[in-house]
Order: sequence, then structure tokens, then C-alpha cells
Amino acid sequence: MSTPNPLDKLAVALATLGPVGHFPKAPGTWGSLAAVVAAPWLFLSLDLPWRLAVLLGVFIVGTWGCGRAEIVMNRKDPGSVVVDELFGQWITLLFFAMPIWYLAIAFVLFRIFDILKPWPVKWAETAFPGGFGVMLDDGVAGLYALACLHLIHYAAGLLF
Repeated sequence: MSTPNPLDKLAVALATLGPVGHFPKAPGTWGSLAAVVAAPWLFLSLDLPWRLAVLLGVFIVGTWGCGRAEIVMNRKDPGSVVVDELFGQWITLLFFAMPIWYLAIAFVLFRIFDILKPWPVKWAETAFPGGFGVMLDDGVAGLYALACLHLIHYAAGLLF
């Protein structure tokens, strides 16, 4: 790791969500869990236009932070970079208006798509360089999870 300047330190701190990305095991899972835990206060309490604005802001800042973190850490998509998990997890929750226990389902669905990386998730990760690709693949995984979450919610409404 090269000696980072203050702006690089800020980028790494944002990209790793502070200490969350430095947890020793499964940092992506911890990043997703942090996003789900924070969502009721920082994301779900907002109206849809503000949620979209927050997602855009997270994407822009995350793209910059992830790109700088890759340079500073001298690694492509370092495991400690987890702001992309926050972005993808919050996409999963974009239209969330369900019982709170659905947060657990949203968490599991996002982790499944983020880990398995079905097409075009893997493509998004490899087709675009730097922070853009790091953020985009989790965004696509979040869209898959969003669709599945709403299908589950719809099916549960039909059954119960």
C-alpha cells in the first residue's frame, strides 16, 4: 500500500465504511448487514425521490472512493471495500414498503446475487474498470434482489 494523502485516506474510509470493511471475516457480508441495519434510519425513512438522490450520491462518492482505494491498496476490488455492498443492498430496498422482517429476506437475497454473480452481474464487474465496475456489479445484484423481494412479497400476499 502506497503512502496515502489525506484525500486518499478519506476515499479509503468511505470505501470501507470506516471499520466495517476491516472486519477479519466476510467483509462484504458485514457491509451488507451494516446497510440493512442503517437503512430504517438513513434510507427507508426518506420518500422515493430522496432515496433515489441518496443512491445517486452513494454511487458517485462510492465510485470515486472505490477507484482511489484500488490505487492506494494496489488491488482490484479489495475485499475491504464495502460501500458497493451498501449501494446494492439499498437498491434492493428502494421500493421497500413491507413488514420489517422482510429486511432479513432482502439481506439474504442481495448476498446470494452478490456472491453468485449471475449474468450480467459478473459482466458489469469485469467490463468496467475501477470504481465504476466495483459499484455497478453490486447495483445489478441489487436489482435482481429487488425483483425477487417483490415477487416473494407478492406471492406471500396470494398465499396468506
